[in-house]
Amino acid sequence: MIPAQVPPIGLPGLRPEWSRLVTAPDHSGENRTWHVLDTGEAVNQRLTILCVHGNPTWSYLWRAVLEQAPADVRVIAVDQLDMGFSERTGVHRRLADRINDLDGLTHALALTGPIVVVAHDWGGPIALGWVHRNVSQVVAVALLNTAVHQPKTSSAPAIIRAVRLRAVLNMFTWRTQAFVRGTTGISRFRSGKGMSADVARAFAEPYRSASRRAAVRDFVADIPLEAEHPSMAVLNDVAASLADLRVPVALLWGPGDPVFGDVYLDDLRRRIPQADVHRYEGARHLVLEDAPAAVKDLLTWIDDATQDHYEQPNDGHSPQGVLPITDQIVCRAADTSPAIVEMATGQEASWAQLHGRVNALVTHLYSCGVVAGDRVAILVPPSIELVATVYACWAMGAVVVVADSGLGVRGMRRALRGACPDHVVGIPAGLALSRTLRIPGQRIKAGLDIAVVGDRILPAPPALDSDALVVFTSGATGPSKGVVYSYRRLCALRQALTDHYEITAKDALVGAFAPWIVLGPALGIASVIPDMDLRAAESLTARAVATATARVNGTLMWASPAALRGVATSADQLTISEREQLSSLRLILGAGAPVPIDVLRAVSALVPTASARTPYGMTEVLPVSDVSLQEIDAAGIGNGVLVGWAVEGVDVAIAPLDSSGGAGEELTTSSGVTGEIVVCAAHAKERYDNLWVTQHASAQPVGWHRTGDVGHLDESGRLWVEGRLAHVIVTARGPVTPVGPEQRVLKVPHVAGVACVGVGPRGIQQVVIVVVAPVRTGVAPISLTDRVRAVAGVEVAAVLVIDKLPVDIRHHSKVDRTAVARWAESILAGVSR
Repeated sequence: MIPAQVPPIGLPGLRPEWSRLVTAPDHSGENRTWHVLDTGEAVNQRLTILCVHGNPTWSYLWRAVLEQAPADVRVIAVDQLDMGFSERTGVHRRLADRINDLDGLTHALALTGPIVVVAHDWGGPIALGWVHRNVSQVVAVALLNTAVHQPKTSSAPAIIRAVRLRAVLNMFTWRTQAFVRGTTGISRFRSGKGMSADVARAFAEPYRSASRRAAVRDFVADIPLEAEHPSMAVLNDVAASLADLRVPVALLWGPGDPVFGDVYLDDLRRRIPQADVHRYEGARHLVLEDAPAAVKDLLTWIDDATQDHYEQPNDGHSPQGVLPITDQIVCRAADTSPAIVEMATGQEASWAQLHGRVNALVTHLYSCGVVAGDRVAILVPPSIELVATVYACWAMGAVVVVADSGLGVRGMRRALRGACPDHVVGIPAGLALSRTLRIPGQRIKAGLDIAVVGDRILPAPPALDSDALVVFTSGATGPSKGVVYSYRRLCALRQALTDHYEITAKDALVGAFAPWIVLGPALGIASVIPDMDLRAAESLTARAVATATARVNGTLMWASPAALRGVATSADQLTISEREQLSSLRLILGAGAPVPIDVLRAVSALVPTASARTPYGMTEVLPVSDVSLQEIDAAGIGNGVLVGWAVEGVDVAIAPLDSSGGAGEELTTSSGVTGEIVVCAAHAKERYDNLWVTQHASAQPVGWHRTGDVGHLDESGRLWVEGRLAHVIVTARGPVTPVGPEQRVLKVPHVAGVACVGVGPRGIQQVVIVVVAPVRTGVAPISLTDRVRAVAGVEVAAVLVIDKLPVDIRHHSKVDRTAVARWAESILAGVSR
């Protein structure tokens, strides 16, 4: 036995006044002494946060929580018996014993509610066992990289299986510090960054000798991997108790954890479907160390979860008498006119055939185990089969997960693994990719020859507020984010498009933009997929558009800017008759990224019968506003790009920029005020997927969406976009937004592209203009520099020339200003790149 003691003074971030020794009876009734960190009872105390560590850490894990907690919150972080600086009792404690031990301690501390329980690693099952006994005092639970069950679809982590081998266990956990040092090493050496050596030594401080590490070994030995293990029944009881958990729950996760990875997060999500989830990309096992912002996020979540809130306000635009998203497929089940046509393959499906295919797929997916609420990742290229699979999933209330190839392989891996699909439906190449990327879920081959099931009636429509779709942002300004739409939001999107563009059954869609090909059946209009490589939008030719338009008498065309440029540059190859085939088009919509004005003009000249328009929006909500080429020309050059008036049912406001370039909390609709664009619409996203922190920050005020774009409203109420909030340049004179200067510099002769960026420390940044021009790369000639400075409208420190601006891989048109800024800094510093 070794008595409890307080930690040595000088450990980084640990205040000596937090340490105290507490005597309490353990599971056997014998008094034991614990070391705990305790901020002490607070004046007007609102709640207590009880923090429980796992193996082989100690209460030091929670030091930043104690440091940053509000003054009216008490934080207690325990060192479990035989761990940290608590007493070494020499007793081998199993899961049930540790739950009882913790119960004895909290009684000795006279803890009463409201209590928020926070736990990590194997502290999770212990804390949850305690919660089940003390549920009346608990108001919230936060779990970090833990588990309560080993999913049947995966084996236990290789590290744990290896360490539990009899020949290895004592050596790695008890006789040496290998297990202790390995735990911090996972964090310390991730991608060359992570915790400092001093912090790693502090984590290891209680475990410097073998006499203090016996419980590290015992903890590992007590992991119940076998059905007959003494702790298995208790762990099963803990897992089962989650079904009765009625308090708010947060799951804050490091997805790079080689022990408690996404498979355990997915298991907990299923057991606690109401949980708020946030995955910290790049973080591993010690998520609070790898993602320091997680501490503030945790406290923000606790504050949000433990205070009364008003119900989310009704946006006032929700559709009444909502028809199911599959309504048109059902209503037109006997219609033999074309519903979808693939020009590349010559295949087509009538409405009747589409209905039959959806019916057959519903039966097939049911037979494969797909049920309502399951997430189904679809790795099928844009085609009739893709559309039928999507609507089959929606018909049965499943959640469609779509990560397009525009994200790149790494982006798709991150996106799909983060979405935790239950099933993956794909063509053979897609299923092979899913195996290579280790995407979870049952694999189901697409395109099978399935018999149509007579007159079977599609299932009853799913609940409107249940999840329907997960799509992903482009990742142009950071990691791609999953965006969740409910069935209600999808139906509202259908209504917004129908109303704004006056869509009727007489219309037909030429779908040259992959995300919108799927919407044709929901809108009740025929759709045609032009002969093009949708993974390379610029491959679209004017001839392909003309042929596709003629096939369905197309009236609407939706394309990305890159696709429209492909059309414009190939227009001179058209014959007179092919040009006439385009005359049925009444609307040409360019969206997904800013459409260059020269491309709009070229397309408008090619199809003078159509109104060339650019809807403004983003993955999270589209359309927000809409503007025509004629309106852009009439407005002239302003400080930004005109994107028009908000469409019916959308409210737009501005969160003004402060002197540091951040967006304020208050919203305004006053003209001429630059700030973050904030929108409210019935067809906006439901939430970000597994990103509670991001969602919480974006939904301020509640019911609104902060877009991350900056802009202003003019005197007519029209919206102008001035760039991304992340790209605002903060000079000594105040913030500078990039798009206005870029638009003006584009007027300089021979300038084919431009990016306005900031170099230097934020707050005293200098404006640098980087242009694409037919001169040598590097510092621009004096004559070009003078012309740029004359029109930029801002003070320009330098003008540089680059041969090509980096753009996003999905749309090939969003300039990566962050990359341009890095390049500019290297050039100005004399470093050749």
